[in-house]
Amino acid sequence: MDQSPQFQMQYCRVCGKQMHQSAQYCPGCGAVQTPVSNTDKRILPAMLLCFFFGFLGVHRFYVGKVGTGILQLLTIGGFGIWALIDFIMIIAGAFTDKEGNKLTLWT
Repeated sequence: MDQSPQFQMQYCRVCGKQMHQSAQYCPGCGAVQTPVSNTDKRILPAMLLCFFFGFLGVHRFYVGKVGTGILQLLTIGGFGIWALIDFIMIIAGAFTDKEGNKLTLWT
C-alpha cells in the first residue's frame, strides 16, 4: 500500500471507519477527530514555565526553540510583551514546538 501523503489513512476513534488522516469529522458517524500530538511536549509545563519564568524565555527552551529563547532572555521576554503573547498562545492551544507541532495535550 502506498503511504504517500495523499493515501495516508486513519481510523475513526469512535466508530472505527477508515478515513483520510486530514479529516476533521468522521464521514461515517460525524465525530470530531482530535489530532494526534506529534510532540512529547505538554501544555501545562509550558504554561507554568511561561507564567513564572516567561521573561527569561524558559518555556521556549522547553519546546526546543533555543534561538528565540536566547532572544527572550536578552530582551527580558520582549519587555514582557512577547512573554504575555506566548502565555496567551499556550493557553489558546496555538503554541508550537521547534518542529511546528502544536502542543495539544495538557499532561
